[in-house]
Amino acid sequence: MKKDLLKLLDLSSQDILTILDTADQLKAEADTELDNIAAMGLNTVFLQVRPSADALYPSELFPWSRYVSGTAGQAPDGSFDVLGYWVTAAHERGLQLHAWINPYRITIDGEAEWNAIPDSSPAKQHPEWVVKYNDNYYFDPGIPAVQQLVVDGAAEIVKHYDVDGIHLDDYFYPGTDFADEATYERYGQDFSRIGDWRRDNVNTLIAALDETLHTLDKTLSFGLSPAGIWENKSANSKGSNTQGQSSYSELYCDSLQWINAGTVDYICPQLYWSIGFEPADFQTLVKWWQKAVSTSDVALYIGIGAYRSAEAQPGDTWYGTDEIERQLTLLDDSIDIQGEVFFSYASLESIDGCPAFLTAHYAEDKPVTKPDADNSGTITQEEAQRQATLLDMLSRFIVSLFR
Repeated sequence: MKKDLLKLLDLSSQDILTILDTADQLKAEADTELDNIAAMGLNTVFLQVRPSADALYPSELFPWSRYVSGTAGQAPDGSFDVLGYWVTAAHERGLQLHAWINPYRITIDGEAEWNAIPDSSPAKQHPEWVVKYNDNYYFDPGIPAVQQLVVDGAAEIVKHYDVDGIHLDDYFYPGTDFADEATYERYGQDFSRIGDWRRDNVNTLIAALDETLHTLDKTLSFGLSPAGIWENKSANSKGSNTQGQSSYSELYCDSLQWINAGTVDYICPQLYWSIGFEPADFQTLVKWWQKAVSTSDVALYIGIGAYRSAEAQPGDTWYGTDEIERQLTLLDDSIDIQGEVFFSYASLESIDGCPAFLTAHYAEDKPVTKPDADNSGTITQEEAQRQATLLDMLSRFIVSLFR
C-alpha cells in the first residue's frame, strides 16, 4: 500500500546556480528546476542558501555567495535576491521551500577559496573563530559567539522570507582531530572528555535553533539530515549492526539526543547504501531509525543516495533505477516512515528514465488507510491530502537541494 510520502530531492547551490550573468538567467534557471521538480511529483524544495559562510540573499551577516556571481562578496546582477525568487516561484507551483544552511563550513576548495573571501565575512573579521582542518576552514563549534552567529543567521532568513522550514545537514565537526584544544580548555571545564563536550556544543546549537525559530514561526519545520550511522553496535549496544563512519563518535552528532529532547521536528538520516550492502545495509538502517523515533513525535524521512545511480557503471548495483525502485518499495510498505529524500536533483535528472519513473511512481492514486470517526475504512490519497495537517503536508513530498 502506498503511503503518504515526503519526497525530498537534494540539490545544492552548485546544481542550480551555474554562475550566470544576469537576473533573467538566474530566474530562468530557477523556473526550469522548479518546473522539473513539480513534474516529478515532488512538493517541497530544500534550497541550499548558505553553502559555506555565505548567502544566496542579501544578508547583514554573511557575504554574497560566489555561486551567484562568480566572486565571493559580489552581488549578482541587480542584486538579484535568489532566495526571494525561489520562495515565490516555489509557492506559485504549490511547492514548499525550506532554506538549508551549512552552519560551520567556511570553505570546500581550500586556500584559494579562503583567500578570495571578502574582509566583510565574519570568518575574516573574527579569525579567532576559525580552525583550519585538512586544507579547509571551519568555524569552531565550541565558541558560544559562533553558535550565536548560526542562530542569528537562521533567524535572519525566517524574519525576511516566507520559508516553510530551516534545514541543516551533517557539517558540524569535520573529524576527531579537529584542532580545538584551546577552546575546550576555555569552555569545557564541565566535561572530562572532549568528545562529550563537542557533542554538547552541537546539542546546544540545535536546541537554540529550535527555540529561536519556533518563537519566530510556530508552524516552521526544523530538522537535520545526519550521517546514516549513529553508532555501530560494536562500539555501543544502542547502535546499528553496521561497520561504518559513526556520526556519534567521529562527527559528534548525537541525533538520538535531538530526537529524545524533541529539539527537531524531523530527522532525515543519509542512508546512501544499497539493500544488502553488508557494512551498512539500507534495510537494517531503516529499521534502526524507525525504532529510534518510535516513541517520539519526530518525523522520520529517509535519505536515498540517488547520486550513486548517477555515478554507477553498467553491472553496478546502483546502475539505472532498479535500486532506487527497490528502496522506494521498501519505504512504501513502512507505515511509520513519513517519506524519502533523494540526493540529488542533478542526479535524478541524469539517471536514464528516472524522472519518468518518479512521475509515474508518485502519481499513483492508491487508497490510503486512515481511521475516521466511524471507522468506515479507506479514503483516497486525494481525500487524505485535503484532511492533512500542516505536518502531514510536510510529510508528503519534499525536494531538498543540498550538497
